[in-house]
Amino acid sequence: MSAQRILLDVGNTRCKWIVLRDGHVARRGAEPVSSIAGVLGAAAQGAEALIASVASRQQNEQLQEFFEQRGASVWFAESLARLDGLKNSYAQAAHMGVDRWLAMLGALQSARGERFCVVDSGSALTIDLVDEQGAHEGGFIIPGSTLMQRALLANTDRVRFEAASRPSLNPGRSTAQAVGNGILLAQAGAVERALAPRDAGASQRRRFICGGGAGQLRPQLRGLWEWAPDLVMDGLLRQHQLLGASAPSG
Repeated sequence: MSAQRILLDVGNTRCKWIVLRDGHVARRGAEPVSSIAGVLGAAAQGAEALIASVASRQQNEQLQEFFEQRGASVWFAESLARLDGLKNSYAQAAHMGVDRWLAMLGALQSARGERFCVVDSGSALTIDLVDEQGAHEGGFIIPGSTLMQRALLANTDRVRFEAASRPSLNPGRSTAQAVGNGILLAQAGAVERALAPRDAGASQRRRFICGGGAGQLRPQLRGLWEWAPDLVMDGLLRQHQLLGASAPSG
């Protein structure tokens, strides 16, 4: 095993990355996918790259080429039907976004035997529910705040605004506030409604939240929400630990 590993969570708009040296975090960041080559540079030389990607095939091929040109090994995670006690609810497991799958797998490491929920607030807002046996109960995918803003701008002639600096759940007193607060209200309400009918009268569900938009969303949610920014990376490491070279790469 290489002493240096690079973990990548490649999303729709950006790539989060961590450089591990001898198992410890040496560097980390988040960049547009197009900037990864310049940012990682020499760190990729001879490294072991573990990648969770929902990007296009072309972007994945470019990433693989970048690492292989530097003598690095490349391993792509995939969504599976079951692993480590986690059971996928999709009839075709590969159709689930690998970031959702790995985030649940990461959460399972600390919530084994407990019901739990994972909310990932990024380009999309995803909500996934898992029961105490590790079975995925299903999930929800909702446009993220940026997509909601773009939809308003693209489909209305007179709703024009700049993003509110500090959205809240208070009624807005300007168009910017009304939009920003309305989007936050919609997202917080969606999370609450996703949980309420399934948790009524049931044992407490562990609640994990991650993603770039979690800082705004988390304070608006009721109950204890555990900030877990590296869930996808945790799941990526766990899946590689269990499967390693037995899973497809590239």
